[in-house]
Amino acid sequence: MTSADVHDVRDPELPGRLLVVERDALVPLLRARPDADFALPTVACPGWSVRDVLAHCSSALMRVVESRFEEGVFSPECNDRDIAERADWTNARVVDELERGMTEAGPVIAKAGGALDGVALGEWVHAGDVREVFGEPGAYAGAGLPDALRLLAWLTRERRHVPLHADLDDVDEPLRLGEAAAPRPPARYIGEAATLMRIYAGRPVDGADYELVGVEAGELNIFG
Repeated sequence: MTSADVHDVRDPELPGRLLVVERDALVPLLRARPDADFALPTVACPGWSVRDVLAHCSSALMRVVESRFEEGVFSPECNDRDIAERADWTNARVVDELERGMTEAGPVIAKAGGALDGVALGEWVHAGDVREVFGEPGAYAGAGLPDALRLLAWLTRERRHVPLHADLDDVDEPLRLGEAAAPRPPARYIGEAATLMRIYAGRPVDGADYELVGVEAGELNIFG
């Protein structure tokens, strides 16, 4: 991991790079699963099956690719409509659309000046949601974790989140997140990087070994 100072400057290629890395890990996994696995319920997204999560992800990316941003886009109601529109698709077709979106959305996000960077991080988190249902190890880790951490650091700074200093057990350099010029002293986190990602994504951390001082976990949810 490079110095925390790199997070002060936006890397426009970072979201697309994260999507491609995740595409190469997730799509082969999905193509190898039986259809029954797509109907499994998710813990992170109550009421949604694995297929629903994937349909949401693919539709969101295609909205980016096709620049379809009508009023209310990405709202819960919009997400439900997008999933319903794919109700009669085969699982393979949903995965095909997801693969295309993860391939083509990066350049569009890069040109958006940061406004769409959160879409890429959300896609990576949802991939972790799916891997967790399947019982795959390292659900919110894997090859994309370094880029996901960098993107998280950038987004929390841009959105002026609570400042936090993270000493990660599995990353050499500490990570600074949140608003650098905030009047309050930074909170402190000690633990694994994947657990930190879970906290910022509002995902369960039951049984995880970590320390969080100076802030409640709920205050860090970047999607809340």
